[in-house]
Amino acid sequence: MRSEDDLTLVTALARLPRDEDRGFRFIGLDRKERFFSFSALEAEAYRRAGHLAALGMQKGDRVALIIPEPHEFVLSFLGAVVAGVVPVPIFPRASFKNVDAYVDVLAHIVATSGARLALCMQGNQEVVETLLGRDTSLEALMTAERAFVGDPPAFTPPAIVPDDLCFLQFTSGSTSHPKGVTVSHANVVANTTAMVGPGGIDRRDDDVAVSWLPLFHDMGLIGFVLATVVGNINAVLMPTELFGRSPAVWLEAITKYRGTLTYAPNFAYQLVTRRLRGKDISELDLSALRVAGCGAEPIRAQTLLDFAEALAPAGFRPEAFLPSYGMAESTLAITFHDVEAPIVVDYVDPGAMKQGRAVPVDAARRDDALALVGCGRPFPGHAVRVVGEDGAERGEREVGEILVRGPSVTRGYFANPDATAAALRDGWLHTGDLGYFADGELFICGRIKDLIIIRGANHHPQDIEWAVSDLPGVRRGNVVAFSVMRDGTEALVVAAEAGSTDAPALRQAIAQTVNRGFGLTPSHVAVCPVGTLPKTTSGKVQRRKTKAAFEDGTLVEHAEKITTA
Repeated sequence: MRSEDDLTLVTALARLPRDEDRGFRFIGLDRKERFFSFSALEAEAYRRAGHLAALGMQKGDRVALIIPEPHEFVLSFLGAVVAGVVPVPIFPRASFKNVDAYVDVLAHIVATSGARLALCMQGNQEVVETLLGRDTSLEALMTAERAFVGDPPAFTPPAIVPDDLCFLQFTSGSTSHPKGVTVSHANVVANTTAMVGPGGIDRRDDDVAVSWLPLFHDMGLIGFVLATVVGNINAVLMPTELFGRSPAVWLEAITKYRGTLTYAPNFAYQLVTRRLRGKDISELDLSALRVAGCGAEPIRAQTLLDFAEALAPAGFRPEAFLPSYGMAESTLAITFHDVEAPIVVDYVDPGAMKQGRAVPVDAARRDDALALVGCGRPFPGHAVRVVGEDGAERGEREVGEILVRGPSVTRGYFANPDATAAALRDGWLHTGDLGYFADGELFICGRIKDLIIIRGANHHPQDIEWAVSDLPGVRRGNVVAFSVMRDGTEALVVAAEAGSTDAPALRQAIAQTVNRGFGLTPSHVAVCPVGTLPKTTSGKVQRRKTKAAFEDGTLVEHAEKITTA
């Protein structure tokens, strides 16, 4: 039996049980099911590794995976890992209107990673092929349908050790151009072992993980592919596109397969709560679900409370919620809430928070308080600190930057020493996130560089964005708050997506809401057409891009007045 210290993803794959009823169930874009037992998964990974070797790919070479089908993505990813080739997952389709902008990001990632080969599918081949005309390292582009046909020549897999690079995880680019986080086999094993262990979900033999999360993103890939391989957990994976078309398919799959583990960002719980009707809920059974994780974006207490209330008739237990905190630079997860324990909501004074102190309020004042959800405690063998601008440790309920150290933390960004030096200092990962500890629980407040500082008071843009998102007519989750310099001082700007007919009234309603809730008067309220505010590939708002567009006059807004003929 191998110790965890010398385990790699390849040896984790080899030690999985040979039971034919344990493995991965893939639901395709065509809604067809494909089941691969763990033994079949390993055999196909080795077969694909042989094909990659036959194409001239060697240990350490990079391959870009631009593959929308879950089964083709997972099998190609594992095949690359077995061959010692470094996968570079990339979002597989133009999720925004400007195809040229999409290809620009593809080209940036391919060029930065130095990928020699790109794999896609026939369905997105036409767009991906435009990469061949860009200045990148790419030598060949093939579809997964063609690249792995037939039996490969004889192949001897290279030796893989824990310090070897396993894959490159490119950041979503919500704060900057995407950077390639280097994730070693040791990082993968450390993080996934912590997630599935007693300090995480405390895996059980009968666990079934159900996910629609995108596999090019760390939460979907590591949480539901790599963690299930390392932890020997049955998995059901479906394309993100199916969830996008009909959010109910997520809960229907949990019902059908008796799912015990799932995960999603805040917006997904909010979306299904809004979309589901009584008849839909009556056909669901979520009683087997023991872990409903939430992370990847700010967590709203009200979202979780509303979901729990709406889905209670389907057997959902609020204790299943598992709020968490993480980032790609720490492989995936940094802190987990205690499994099957009630969530912790901290109601704090907004005025004190502006001064960097999380002062709790009594029940009578909760309506005006900030409600922050506890994201749990660090994993065993990992450390988390909260420090001030001077680097000194902050005390209980004092806000500061979150620093992380441990075996899950990356060695740095691929071919980017400047970014590596900025993020990793004195053995600690400087996350750029703000938070505080209360009773051992970590609470997240926002990001340092996104802080809005007006008249000496700190305002977190998420708080303003959430308040505006609740207004009728505003497209929920598509609000951006930022500051600009006006006459030498910071001034607030709020941009929100809505329909053109709502625009005139919303400008006034947004200004009133911000003034009433935060004592701020926006210098400008931009009501923008739906789908125009810049977002990352994982759906996060891009404040810096929105601010840049506003400042250079390219932010598209509805007309001030609606004119009629």
